[in-house]
Amino acid sequence: MTLREAEEGKEYIVQQINTDDEELNAFLFSLGCYSGEAITVIAHRRGGCTVSIKDARYNIDTQLADAIVV
Repeated sequence: MTLREAEEGKEYIVQQINTDDEELNAFLFSLGCYSGEAITVIAHRRGGCTVSIKDARYNIDTQLADAIVV
């Protein structure tokens, strides 16, 4: 399942990130979003969602939410 399909308020473990863009992978890694890391969907919004990674909150767009498999 992807982050876009995840329930709000439930903690998940990132299984993989489906993107061929190395710059995007590096960006996500700098946020602490990589395989094995816990992630929580705070809220789904039009155009994306708000997530919590390592006690920090980030807004990510729909395309990125579809690329993160939990």
